[in-house]
Amino acid sequence: MSDAAPDLDEIARKLFSGPIAFLKSAPGLQFLPEPEVEEIAFAGRSNVGKSSLLNKLTNRRDLARTSNTPGRTQELNFFDIGEPLRFRLVDMPGYGFAKAPKDIARKWRYLVNDYLRGRQVLKRALVLVDSRHGLKEIDLEIMKMLDDAAVSYHLVLTKADKVKASELQDVEQRTAEEARKHPAAHPEIITTSSETGLGIDGLRRAVIEAIG
Repeated sequence: MSDAAPDLDEIARKLFSGPIAFLKSAPGLQFLPEPEVEEIAFAGRSNVGKSSLLNKLTNRRDLARTSNTPGRTQELNFFDIGEPLRFRLVDMPGYGFAKAPKDIARKWRYLVNDYLRGRQVLKRALVLVDSRHGLKEIDLEIMKMLDDAAVSYHLVLTKADKVKASELQDVEQRTAEEARKHPAAHPEIITTSSETGLGIDGLRRAVIEAIG
């Protein structure tokens, strides 16, 4: 471990145990907050465990809404981190939810795409991937879009506690192999569980590293 790692851990610990507040929901680009601080965005398929991971990351029980109904997040949700404000986390609508009406799904997709392509203060996207299923075609589409837009992103495996160790190792290897094919993908794969806390410290470090 490098000498800088403990410093990052301490910075992350203080930030994520300090003031964190929901700012606003943006159903369209015209409702985005002023781009005054850097942003880290969470992307992922519906039912990937995005809200649960956000809550675990921030040490909050219900900062991000969780639901048994996939696709509940239909807007860009912004959360202020730190006081004074240090950066923002952005919870994006889940993609790939087949039961959503087509016009709604298309609207979500356009919102996500337009935000990722055009947001100047976006420092990194965290692309969440369900450990039980690995990368799907729709994940690869998002990865290509991020590559084309030159938006740096980290692949984050979720729900690792739901997978046998041998299967988890296999999905980690396949995900890392795919990441190497993508110019904007960070080479490190972060494996997490919002149930056990696995990988949460590493995810916090990655966020702090991204905002600099």
